[in-house]
Amino acid sequence: MDTLSLHEFVAEMMEFLRLRQDLSIVLLSDRAIRLYNRRFASKDCATDVLSFPNEVEGWEDEESESYLGDILISVETAEAQRKGTLMGELKTLSLHGLLHLLGYDHETDQGEMRALEDSLKKELGLL
Repeated sequence: MDTLSLHEFVAEMMEFLRLRQDLSIVLLSDRAIRLYNRRFASKDCATDVLSFPNEVEGWEDEESESYLGDILISVETAEAQRKGTLMGELKTLSLHGLLHLLGYDHETDQGEMRALEDSLKKELGLL
């Protein structure tokens, strides 16, 4: 899979949101993401995206503040749930994961994250 367009999209998304920090996006299999989901979310199943914000206690320096965190995406789950192209789904999941890195939580915020995500999808050409 050519990931250049995903890389370009993430750069565009970060610029649009005026974010200067770094992040990583890791594309995984269902088997691999299931292990992370079980270990860190206590859910024994594959999921589409997991986010791990950079929250290292006691390590407060300029370098750690410039790193947002990690986004893990299951390519298999993305393929299975996509409505358009696989790359479109990977971009959507990248946006979703980034919002989690920024502190949004759709399970507790009464729709705030969903509304912002929908607005950003339009702005970034994902809808």
